Amino acid sequence: MQEPKGDEPSLIQSIFSPKMLTCIFTGLSSGFPLYVLFQLVPAWLRTEGVDLATIGLFSLILLPYNWKFAWAPFMDRYMPPLLGRRTGGMLVTQIFLLFTIAFMGFLNPETSIGLIASVCVVVAFFSASQDIVLDAYRRELLKENELGLGNTIHVQAYRISGLIPGALGLILADSLDWNIVFMIIGAFMIIGIVATFNFVENNLVSAPKTLREAVIQPFSEFISRNNWSGAALILAFMFFYKLGDNMAVALQTPFLIDLGFSLTTIGLVAKNAGLWGAVFGGILGGIWMIKLGINKALWIFGLVQISTIFGFSVLSEAGNNTLVLAIVLSMEYVGVGLGTAAFVAFIARSTTPVYAATQLSLLTAISVLPRTFASASSGFIVEEIGYTSFFYLCMALAIPGMLLLFKVAPWNGDQQLFEEEAAGNEENLESSGK
Repeated sequence: MQEPKGDEPSLIQSIFSPKMLTCIFTGLSSGFPLYVLFQLVPAWLRTEGVDLATIGLFSLILLPYNWKFAWAPFMDRYMPPLLGRRTGGMLVTQIFLLFTIAFMGFLNPETSIGLIASVCVVVAFFSASQDIVLDAYRRELLKENELGLGNTIHVQAYRISGLIPGALGLILADSLDWNIVFMIIGAFMIIGIVATFNFVENNLVSAPKTLREAVIQPFSEFISRNNWSGAALILAFMFFYKLGDNMAVALQTPFLIDLGFSLTTIGLVAKNAGLWGAVFGGILGGIWMIKLGINKALWIFGLVQISTIFGFSVLSEAGNNTLVLAIVLSMEYVGVGLGTAAFVAFIARSTTPVYAATQLSLLTAISVLPRTFASASSGFIVEEIGYTSFFYLCMALAIPGMLLLFKVAPWNGDQQLFEEEAAGNEENLESSGK
C-alpha cells in the first residue's frame, strides 16, 4: 500500500536528496568519455591535418555503445572483487578510462592513426561498460516514483559534462600541447572515481547465480512479465515515441545553413538554445513527474513534442530570422528535454532490478534505432518534398507513438504500478528473511 501523505518527502526534499546528488555524478561520469570521442578527438585530428574522410570513419568507434547488450550479461553475473556489485564495475571502468584518455594525447595522428583508432575503440568499450553498470545501479537505487527525476538529473548532467571536452578541452588546446590537454581532460575521471567510493549499494538485489541465468533470464523475465503481445507493444512504443522528434532535428545544421544563417549565428544562437533548452526542459520534466507520474508525463510531454516540431515549419517559412530561430529552437529543445525525461524513466521502469544491466542495455539500444533511421532517411525525404512538408511529416510520424500510450502507459496506470512494486518489495523482504 502507498504510504500516508505525511510520510512522503516534500518536493524540495526529493530534489535535493542524496540519491539525486548521486544521479548528478553518474551523469557526469557517463557523458564525459563519450564527448571526448565525438567532440575532442575529431577537433584534435583535424588540427593535426587528418583528412575529413578519415575523421568521418572515426564515427565507427562508437559502435560499442550500440552493442553493449552483448556483454551486459557478463557484467550482471560477474563482479570485480572491489567495493560492491555495481560500484566495483564502475571503479574498474573509470580507472581504465582515466589512463586510456590521457594516453591518447601522446600518439601522433600523422604516423599512428590506426593505433589512435584502436585506443578510441578501447575508450568506447570501457565507456559503454561504465554505462551498463551506472544504468543498472540507478535502477536498483531509485524507487518507482523517483525514476523520473533521478534519470532526468542523470541525463542533464550527462549533457553538461560535454562542456569539459567540448569547450574547456578546445580552449586549452589553443595554448597547450595536445598531450597535456588529454592528460588534463582525462584527469576529470577522478571526479567519478571519488564519487564511486561514496555510492551506497542496494543489497536487496542479488547477482544471477549462473552465466546462463544472466543471459537467458533477462529476456524470458521481460517476456513473462509483459507477455509476447505486451513486450512487442513496448518495443514498438520505444521505436515510435521519439521518431518524429529525432527526424525533425536530424538535419538541423544543414537546414539552418540552407536558410542562410551564418556559422557564427548557428554556433552562438542555435547550439546554446539547444543545449540549455534541453537542460531546462529535462529538469522541469523531472520535477513535474514527481507529481504527474511517468504515464501522465508521457502523454503531456509527447503532445508538447509534437507541438514544438511545428515551430520548424514556421522557421522554414520565416527564413533567415534570428529571433524566430532562437524562439523555435528554445521551444523545440524544451520539448526534447521534457519528452526525453519521461521516455528514459519509462525505459528504466520497464526493467527489473535483478537483470537491470542486460535489460537496460537492450532497451536503450532499441531506443536509439529511430535516431539511426532518421539520420539515414531524412535527407532523401527533404530532397523530395522540401523542408516545410518534411516537418509536417515529422509531426505525423509522432502520432503512432502517442496512440501506443493507450496500451503501454494508460493515463491512470501509475497508481496500479506503484502498488505492484510495493507488493513486490514486500515479497523480496520476506523471502530474504528481513
